Amino acid sequence: MSQDFIMNSNALWDTIQTWLFNTGIRLVISVLILLISFSLINRIARRINRKGENAEDSLNKTIYKTFSHVFRFAMKILIGVAIVGYLGIDTTGMAALIASLGVGVGMAINGSLSNFAGGVLLIILHPFHDDDYISACGYEGIVEDIHLTYTKLVTLDNKVVYLPNGLLSSGTIVNNFEKENRRIDLVFSIAYSADFDLARKTIEEIFAKDARVLKDPAPAVVMSAHSTSSIDIT
Repeated sequence: MSQDFIMNSNALWDTIQTWLFNTGIRLVISVLILLISFSLINRIARRINRKGENAEDSLNKTIYKTFSHVFRFAMKILIGVAIVGYLGIDTTGMAALIASLGVGVGMAINGSLSNFAGGVLLIILHPFHDDDYISACGYEGIVEDIHLTYTKLVTLDNKVVYLPNGLLSSGTIVNNFEKENRRIDLVFSIAYSADFDLARKTIEEIFAKDARVLKDPAPAVVMSAHSTSSIDIT
């Protein structure tokens, strides 16, 4: 009985030693590779992101930031798959499971896939860039960041709005910064008894003396509405 126990103990110890010298060492190496590679990937992604922040052109900012996110995600997935293969884990059984769950997962993340596709479209078509002032989905503000699934918008009252890219890519977007010059409509009200021609001439003289008013196209001063107790001049 004692001899059998000793033999079993020796066999168990041999098995443990074999595992330590084979799988154990591989596991330690895999963990080290994972930590070092993830740290290196994060450092490279941050450098790409900083380069985008220092770019003068808004399109370059968007491209750099997007590439930073994609690089970080894709490289970590690639490293993870490589480590699984290095450990000798058989993935054929997992493939069947992943295939069977594919439909269910696809339905569950349908919205996310839509947002991802919308993000790709926004990056390719670039209807707006970082630092542009836009109006979309009932919100308006300055674009701070464009991710693959959402766009970060900062409103004028300093609220942060995360807009899903699926809605953005399929909805109406008003870009207030795409053109260098924009028209501003100002409305003034005068009494019915007032001299409209004098009011219009006065406004035109004020515009002519203001360097901020463009000469081409020239400003237009017109009667826009007859209100209840006044005439509106736009």
